[in-house]
Amino acid sequence: MAAKAQIRKVGMLFSGGPAPAANAVISAAALSFLDAGAEVIGFLDGYTNLENYDPAKLLVEGKHYLRLTRDLVAGIRNEGAIILRTARANPGKAVKSLADLADPAKNGKLVAAHRALSDLGCDALISLGGDDTLKTANFMYLLPQHVPGLKKIAVVHLPKTIDNDYFGIDWTFGHITAADFAAREVRQIRADSRSMSTWWVLEVMGRKAGWLTYAAGIGGEACRMLSVEDFPEVFDPAAAAQGIVDLILARAADGRKHGVVCIAEGLADHVPEALRPKEVDEHGNPVLAEVEIGRLFAAEIEKAYLARTGKKLKVRSKQIGYETRCAPPVVFDVLLGSQLGVGAWRAMVEEGLSGVMVSVEGQMKLVYRPFATLVDERTMKTKIRFIEPGSDFHRLGRALEYRPAK
Repeated sequence: MAAKAQIRKVGMLFSGGPAPAANAVISAAALSFLDAGAEVIGFLDGYTNLENYDPAKLLVEGKHYLRLTRDLVAGIRNEGAIILRTARANPGKAVKSLADLADPAKNGKLVAAHRALSDLGCDALISLGGDDTLKTANFMYLLPQHVPGLKKIAVVHLPKTIDNDYFGIDWTFGHITAADFAAREVRQIRADSRSMSTWWVLEVMGRKAGWLTYAAGIGGEACRMLSVEDFPEVFDPAAAAQGIVDLILARAADGRKHGVVCIAEGLADHVPEALRPKEVDEHGNPVLAEVEIGRLFAAEIEKAYLARTGKKLKVRSKQIGYETRCAPPVVFDVLLGSQLGVGAWRAMVEEGLSGVMVSVEGQMKLVYRPFATLVDERTMKTKIRFIEPGSDFHRLGRALEYRPAK
């Protein structure tokens, strides 16, 4: 084990979309450093105030950051609203290669964030967030190697996404809570479907992978789940609707004139070019809500059913998304989040590490993944973990879908 590092003051921030158990991570990390005699400050609104930092105007406690005391962070592990709030500010947005880190035209916001930390006397930075935030943490770690005059600051990242598509960790905090919440909605819609003899398409959050869609569908006993992994090339809603009509007719023959299909929102980014979203957000990602893939797919099912049977069928649609992100966390997520928070302290102080993401394996065993193993050095993008088609988890979903009686 490396010698204990001297961390006197650590800054912490949460960036990107909310996730259940966020406060468990923040609380555990802060308490660990406080117990060791270090000072902890939590930056409000992600990188917003850091990337706009002006050395002539120091950041103000209470307005731009909080001093995380024991009284402030004790007893918050189960609270929904994130104590530090969050935002999608991305100081590394202009950086596309390692060389860009030395370019003043592209590294300005990263340099501003680094100087804000230095001027506040921070020896370390703990970042909590998704893949873009991991990318930014890597930039903050590498920046002093490319910009003369910047002191080294220890950087550790804690992985967050309810989508559970993070490379380097099997389960991300908040995912099980979000899946549980979504599954309850699926079950309630399924009860409505059975009562009214109707069909529903439920669009579940998940931009790049289908973990949440499959978990919600399995937990909620949906008839079928469809995600980006099921359509590696292109998702043609009209063609896929034919398979759902087969399902509807098979269930009707079984005396079941109702059902629920779960579909991942990320399929909106895999539709034919003419249907793809034209608008992009501030990070350059297509605005998937513009497509309303659940509503679009429901309409295609209606068309396919009419063409096949000559009869009309109303297929309703609903989105399940934002309401899952600040749900009260289940115990598993509190456990996982707390271990990751403690892991930040153990990585920095006990192991003397920097430039790593805290992860767990087995029975909450802590492991530390170097940024270099998580970020593509050529593209500077983080790796995504998809459901592997044919894997045991994928086959579980297929096994539990509706199968007509023989």
